[in-house]
Amino acid sequence: QVQLVESGGGLVQAGGSLRLSCAASGNIFSINTMGWYRQAPGKQRELVERITNGGSTNYADSVKGRFNISRDNSKNTVYLQKNTLKPEDTAVYYCNEDVLTWGGGGRYHGRFWGQGTQVTVSS
Repeated sequence: QVQLVESGGGLVQAGGSLRLSCAASGNIFSINTMGWYRQAPGKQRELVERITNGGSTNYADSVKGRFNISRDNSKNTVYLQKNTLKPEDTAVYYCNEDVLTWGGGGRYHGRFWGQGTQVTVSS
């Protein structure tokens, strides 16, 4: 099994910064794509930014130039540096990873989610 544990959420004023972390542990051969999603009250979960094992990234237009994703493969950890935060960035942020893992007698790719971390930006 694979576990993802997020940290770094909290309350911040508009214009401030936060850094989220998500550490993966468990039966991990390798991790391909690592990403961050968010879900605001009453809205669908949406992609914020993701990064492949090769370092390619894609992101939502709403965070362009403000958020930056990075990863440390030696620690199985993905980070999201969030700058110039806005009230509309308020949401629960989830990490999501495509992991080559094993179980049941074989290896397989699985997508795993963290438990979520609340980010609240006050105006």
